Amino acid sequence: MKVARLYTVDDIRIEQADVPAPGPGEALVRTRVCGVCTGDIMGWYMQRKAPLVFGHEPAGEIVALGPAMQAAGPAVGDRVFVHHHAPCGRCRRCRRGHHVHCETWRATNLRPGGMAEYFVVPAPNLIGDTLVLPDGVDFEAGSLIEPTACVVKSLRRGGLSCDDVVCVIGLGIMGQLHVALARAAGARVIASDMVPFRLGRARELGAERTVDIRSESLPAAIRETTGGELADLVICGPGSPAAMHAAIDAAAPGGRVVLFTTSEPDDRLPVSPYKLYFEEISLIPSYSCGPDDTREALRLICEGKVPVDGIVTHRFGLDHAAEAVKTAGLADQALKTLVVFDK
Repeated sequence: MKVARLYTVDDIRIEQADVPAPGPGEALVRTRVCGVCTGDIMGWYMQRKAPLVFGHEPAGEIVALGPAMQAAGPAVGDRVFVHHHAPCGRCRRCRRGHHVHCETWRATNLRPGGMAEYFVVPAPNLIGDTLVLPDGVDFEAGSLIEPTACVVKSLRRGGLSCDDVVCVIGLGIMGQLHVALARAAGARVIASDMVPFRLGRARELGAERTVDIRSESLPAAIRETTGGELADLVICGPGSPAAMHAAIDAAAPGGRVVLFTTSEPDDRLPVSPYKLYFEEISLIPSYSCGPDDTREALRLICEGKVPVDGIVTHRFGLDHAAEAVKTAGLADQALKTLVVFDK
């Protein structure tokens, strides 16, 4: 079979590999679509793992099952979304809803990865976070479950309510999903970026106001829009300390700031404890997602709350995976880039 193996984000090679065999309790999936994640184009982040068959947003169909499969589990022919990590569901962290800190969640992965014509789903993933796609949810929509679930978790951790003023900083694909889902929940949304293409798409997805930070003060624009108030919930998309400072400055007293993306390991974020204390501003990291989030994401997709046609901008075949990754980094052109395996 063909796989796309990443050596660096600028060196992705199409190679041949054996089709993996599913072991006890496992399943073999034929990949039909796999999304390119924002993390896939972060050079420093991917280099720590390279070389690897990248891709963790796949949807496909089960073509074989390993021995000892449960009769009530997924079956050959099922169209599925598969999460690349899955928790045990039993440990203290799982019981508290902290799935991403479960030792099983951190240890599980797809073999060899989503950018392969076939991959094996380990037993914990098959049991813990594999969803059969309903009729009407195609493979492209299925590949959006994982990124949508990350946004579901982010908004949940941020305590989104329908009367919130939400400010979204950074309008790549994840920022656009935040705009769409916050608006669908009834919140007022103000969205900021410095790329006209992204600002325009955010308006189409329901942002009440967009702010080009090259020429406007974000706090001033928020106050102008709301009649003097800052944002109740700020989603900080970029992983830079500068963006995080901007997010804190955009938050109203009692507000919440979600740090959605990691910084580089050596970055530091100097903050004023005095400001955080007296204004009661909460800083809330949100990392990845768990089974509750993927199920909610699928529900939102089924209800049409995720604008698939409005966010998928590019599609490539597997032979052009390197071009797909390059395109995903074009801020003035691309939102969601997919690799479609029958393209």
